[in-house]
Amino acid sequence: MSASAGLFSVGGSRITGQSIRTQNVLACSAIANIVKSSLGPVGLDKMLVDDVGDITVTNDGASILKLLEVQHPAAKILVDLAQLQDEEVGDGTTSVVSFDWFPCMIGLFV
Repeated sequence: MSASAGLFSVGGSRITGQSIRTQNVLACSAIANIVKSSLGPVGLDKMLVDDVGDITVTNDGASILKLLEVQHPAAKILVDLAQLQDEEVGDGTTSVVSFDWFPCMIGLFV
């Protein structure tokens, strides 16, 4: 082991297996379930209250996802993907989240 490898090592453990894949799918589906009911012309509004008590009512997927404090790595990737969609195109964040978590679920059963 070289001296530089010790400088860049990250503490922690690596967990793999079916239970982790299941947790990833559940985290992504939770994010998708939050925003998918706001999709389309008859989409429902969401009322979000932050830790200070400020209230936001919106049906915009980008606004909803910006106000969420996502900790799970797989769900965070899904939120980042939606933010990139919003930056590049300016629309379609709800569609991205609603449709892109599905391949994760397919991968669970493969």
